[in-house]
Amino acid sequence: MSDILNLKNIMSGYGKSRVLFTANNLRVFDYLKKPKSAKALAAKLDIDLRATTILLDALTALEFLQKDADFRYVNTSLATLYLVSSSSLYQGDIISHSDTLWKNWSGLDEILKTGKPNRSAHNHNSFIRAMHNLSVLKVKDVIDCIDLSGVKTAIDIGGGPGTYTIELAKRGIETTLFDRPETIAIAKEFVNKSRRKNIKYIEGDFTSDAIGGGYDLAFISQVFHSYSVKECMGLIRKVKKALNKNGKIAIQEFIIEDNMASPLDGAMFSVNMLVNSDHGRCYTVKEMDLWLKKCGLTDISITNVNEAVVLCARLTDQTLDF
Repeated sequence: MSDILNLKNIMSGYGKSRVLFTANNLRVFDYLKKPKSAKALAAKLDIDLRATTILLDALTALEFLQKDADFRYVNTSLATLYLVSSSSLYQGDIISHSDTLWKNWSGLDEILKTGKPNRSAHNHNSFIRAMHNLSVLKVKDVIDCIDLSGVKTAIDIGGGPGTYTIELAKRGIETTLFDRPETIAIAKEFVNKSRRKNIKYIEGDFTSDAIGGGYDLAFISQVFHSYSVKECMGLIRKVKKALNKNGKIAIQEFIIEDNMASPLDGAMFSVNMLVNSDHGRCYTVKEMDLWLKKCGLTDISITNVNEAVVLCARLTDQTLDF
């Protein structure tokens, strides 16, 4: 019986996702910090009363809302912490990004025929802000995995919203955020809010543009899974040339076991990269460890943290590529 229940849960999972996506798009949780009736919310949002009531009841069943004896709805503690836009742990942007992915994943049948991604929908703003939603939950734990002794300068490659850049800067490190111009424009909002002054920017594409030099640390977070093995190793070699003597590289990626089929999140994220990239997938620790060694880096440490893996390596005097 448990097998058929599991099958039904997987089969119907799209419905739960869609209810959450729609509620997030309407900013329902921002309006339900205090109890409101379905009629009051429908009037506030200028939407249909019957539809509003059914949506709110579904959100209650999913434990995002509570419903009182007067048929008024209010956020649960979970919604208050993660789904209200004013919360420091807000996750609404990653939910919006997931809504975009919903449209792209709908092309999976055709992708299996062609091997080509389906990028029919894209919202760069929600994507970059989504990366902040995810990173803010683990940024301190991830940076704690890195030996920062002797690190005075760092570069955050493909730094996105700058969440890790800001954390490195908070620890007294002169940090450069490297990313595309449209991404840096968003990152500057988060940096300005942090009031950090020891942050610089380089705009460009790290696959083709110069990244500067004189760094004690290069941080490469959630970048490799979008690229081929050849491109990943090319980036490591480029970064190596930009490091000072005894410089360090730190890599953060999603966890996937050697069998490429577990954990479930890793296997599913490889499907996400099939849908959204030309050559990307999740890479195993063994693969990334080999890349670093081939590029002449040593003292490799591996730490699992918050459903991710962090590999740290050091550039030695003898750095011969294989």
